[in-house]
Amino acid sequence: MIPRYSRPEMAAIWSDAARYRIWFEIEAHAGDAMAALGVIPAENAAAVWRARDAVFDPARIAAIERETRHDVIAFLTHLAEIVGPAEARFVHQGMTSSDVLDTCLAVQLVRAADLLLADLDALLAALRRRAFEHRTTPCIGRSHGIHAEPTTFGLKLAGHHAEFARARARLVAARAEIATGAISGAVGTFAEVDPRVEAHVCARLGLLPEPVSTQVIPRDRHAFFFATLAVVAASVERLAVEIRHLQRTEVGEVEEHFAPGQKGSSAMPHKRNPVLSENLTGLARMVRAYALPALENVALWHERDISHSSVERMIGPDATVTLDFALVRLADVVDRLVVHPGRMGANLALLRGLVHSQRVLLALTRKGMSREAAYAAVQRNAMRAWDEEGDFRALLEADPEVAAVMAPAELARHFDLAHHLRHVDTIFARVFPPA
Repeated sequence: MIPRYSRPEMAAIWSDAARYRIWFEIEAHAGDAMAALGVIPAENAAAVWRARDAVFDPARIAAIERETRHDVIAFLTHLAEIVGPAEARFVHQGMTSSDVLDTCLAVQLVRAADLLLADLDALLAALRRRAFEHRTTPCIGRSHGIHAEPTTFGLKLAGHHAEFARARARLVAARAEIATGAISGAVGTFAEVDPRVEAHVCARLGLLPEPVSTQVIPRDRHAFFFATLAVVAASVERLAVEIRHLQRTEVGEVEEHFAPGQKGSSAMPHKRNPVLSENLTGLARMVRAYALPALENVALWHERDISHSSVERMIGPDATVTLDFALVRLADVVDRLVVHPGRMGANLALLRGLVHSQRVLLALTRKGMSREAAYAAVQRNAMRAWDEEGDFRALLEADPEVAAVMAPAELARHFDLAHHLRHVDTIFARVFPPA
């Protein structure tokens, strides 16, 4: 985790203190269940809970691990130092390290997902507000980066809102997928730990028991989770790239908020750059990069190996922290985005009416021209307008073939901007259904 791109609440989930607290709770809840089953003395289970207010010392645990070469054993040794060796002698009874590590990771990923869902809610709210604000603000739609037909800036934002709503639904599914724990012992057979212990621990931690854990929770769950984060990141980049393109000087339809005192360039005082959107593009690349190692973690050897462990120690914190930061930044960009309707209107007129070419084409076919003849007539005049030889509508009016079937007044009706925007409310109702 890089502090520059970390928010405190998400980073705290991955802190040593949080991890050791979850490990403690797993062991303590397991002790309660074992005591209830008569496997260990009740007083020993109760003694472990006396450490609930203890501050586990990462430095001490690290010192023990340097000798044991095993992080869970190092923690259990430190726990015994706090609770007392005799009181702690039944801790971890019948359990294996993966029971603690995998269940802890599930808790952390669930908590991370909850923060990401809140981030998405904030982004969706910003997109909704700005979409309605510019529901009828006309702008040019582009295909291949070239002017196509009119749309509205609100429709652009509504499309992104719909995409992030899908992202939210996927993340809800990924959260459910990852929310499984395992207290099944070596190779997952429950040989030395009763399945009821697993059920108790999972219930206390808000998880479901993994049906077949094989000592580790199957990593297809984690692959789905990180792949979902990657898709969310791709959606982040799509919106960021749109903003970057629209802020280009030659386009100038929107721009990121430029704060008082902000500097755009160390060399050129005039610069106002889309630095936040560019940053989001880079962050999205990183989140997507974490999906591949998660997929490669699925194929572990037999009942378990630990080739996944080093991967997850990195991608768990980094992917969630990075996406959390990106979503919050994107919501702020959208919320404070400066929109230039005047420039949008100027760009709509840039090609002297060419954006209405399809409507003229269809109108000519309805007047009896073959599609081939109508296309040829519209295109030859469109190419002249494209090459700045005149206004598209004026060229069509002067074309004998067009004039033979359509009077100027009728032709003018097919250059109405409102025609292109008449179904905006219908589309908005799909994206934002009435309550």
